[in-house]
Amino acid sequence: MTIKVLLVDDERLIRAGLAAIINAEDDLAVVGEASDGAEVPDAVARLRPDVILMDVRMPRLDGIQATRHILDTVREPPRIIVVTTFENDEYVYDALKAGASGFLLKRTRPEEILQAVRMVAHGDSLLFPAAIRELAAAHGPSPAGGRAARWHGELTEREADVLRLVAKGRSNAEIAGELFVSPQTVKTHVGNILAKLQARDRTQAVILAYETGFITPG
Repeated sequence: MTIKVLLVDDERLIRAGLAAIINAEDDLAVVGEASDGAEVPDAVARLRPDVILMDVRMPRLDGIQATRHILDTVREPPRIIVVTTFENDEYVYDALKAGASGFLLKRTRPEEILQAVRMVAHGDSLLFPAAIRELAAAHGPSPAGGRAARWHGELTEREADVLRLVAKGRSNAEIAGELFVSPQTVKTHVGNILAKLQARDRTQAVILAYETGFITPG
């Protein structure tokens, strides 16, 4: 089944390069392009992409606002990967908080871009533990402490262990090996964690864990 991709970037050259990389693959296809976040809602409604590669900085409507709008208004929204020039860009952190499944640097190698698109299309998140830790350290704790107090106590000890390992970038299989449980058990724990944190995916769960002080960047 072909994974449909929407490209959103105000630089035509960037869109052309991404399109060439993606369209060369049998299981991927660029179904549309947009030059600004303001064009995204209409493009999503018409094209129903599976994945959006979204530039984080655009002149009229940036990638953060566009991401938030799509995830809040579309019943079955596409997965969103924000694309940025600098990994410590404060916009990236805000986009991840808004619900993006991960981020890519514009200098990322083509094979890694393809892998990222396939990963998020199949429900995974792009976790870069070191980069997220640095972003979290730069932003410091959020006023969401009250929310944290509610779910910190709701997590079981094992779920807390799983969340800490997720924050380190471990896969379900790796977590299962470290905790001596089955991958299916880890998958169940992750599902419970997302439900208790009201997080869309693993990336949002990790961001929230840092924001609320459940995990400290140090």
